[in-house]
Amino acid sequence: MKRDHDDAHPGREVTFCDDAVLTYDRSRTTFEPGKPLLLDEAYRLAHLPLVAPHHPGVIANLPGRFYDMGRHPSVFSLVLPVDDAALRASPAFIAMESELKTAPFAAKIAWDILPRRAERLHATLCGSLGTDVPPSIAPAARTVLGDLGPLTVELRGLFSGNVNRGRLYLRAYPERRRGQNVFHMVQSALGRQQTDLYVVGLYNLTDDLAPAEAAALAGIVERWWHCPLLRFEARDLWLLGARDDLVLDAAIIETLSLDAGRQRTSP
Repeated sequence: MKRDHDDAHPGREVTFCDDAVLTYDRSRTTFEPGKPLLLDEAYRLAHLPLVAPHHPGVIANLPGRFYDMGRHPSVFSLVLPVDDAALRASPAFIAMESELKTAPFAAKIAWDILPRRAERLHATLCGSLGTDVPPSIAPAARTVLGDLGPLTVELRGLFSGNVNRGRLYLRAYPERRRGQNVFHMVQSALGRQQTDLYVVGLYNLTDDLAPAEAAALAGIVERWWHCPLLRFEARDLWLLGARDDLVLDAAIIETLSLDAGRQRTSP
């Protein structure tokens, strides 16, 4: 368990949830020596059409799935915003990304979509709250969120999962408050199931990785697994609506304050 002081509030000790209670470690890609990394079906359906639409592995649609070349009806979720500018001011993040840019698979990363997503970087806390029509957030839930106060989060990297193989993420580690995962508090406020994996989708592959390329990615994942990239204080959450899983055309429907309780009690 990592203990440190909150940079925004000197003297306040912050304890972060760790891999013993979160599911990152057991949800990561298994890289087999001498084997390629193949984009999985979920990725080829939801992501690959958006970054490499002419790739022969693209799955345009499947019966019973609402994707059509990576697009779908608007889906609304409650998410944790991540400041792209703050991330890119982090020396640790810059060093990690520099490794990716010089890796043997660098040409297979869709670098062009990063600026298109920069203003909507996030980790999903409560997914699929509604489709087509934005959900109504109950007054009681708003009160609970407003009374939580700012949440301290640490981003670490890099993460490749066992689902959506082809997408590379940063991992969000929430603070523990009174022995509880603060993201669980958010999820409970909305009556949602508690989860233990919160990832910030950042990079997308445009093709399978050859064995040597897969080994290089495995090495980067391992080297940066325990490295903090950015610590920040979240004061708001977004209700986000998107018609694709890369949020290329997403809209922030509403900003929900996590500090309204302090505002109500201020003189």
